[in-house]
Amino acid sequence: MNKEDRFFTQKTCDLCGGSLVGGRIMSMFNEDCLCMSCKEKETKELDYRKAVEADHEEIKKGNYNYRGIKG
Repeated sequence: MNKEDRFFTQKTCDLCGGSLVGGRIMSMFNEDCLCMSCKEKETKELDYRKAVEADHEEIKKGNYNYRGIKG
């Protein structure tokens, strides 16, 4: 199974191992699938803004599969 398929079917957060029942989102830093609690923590990391800007630049280039600044 590839990473994209796994994102939609996995049951636990790649960081904390908690349930994804309450929602899921991909990390801005890599291809990890995060629970909403871990996503909130991620937004407070020092390089978060840099990761978001890099993602936006890749989207402008047509790259919708950017692996993140740590990917």
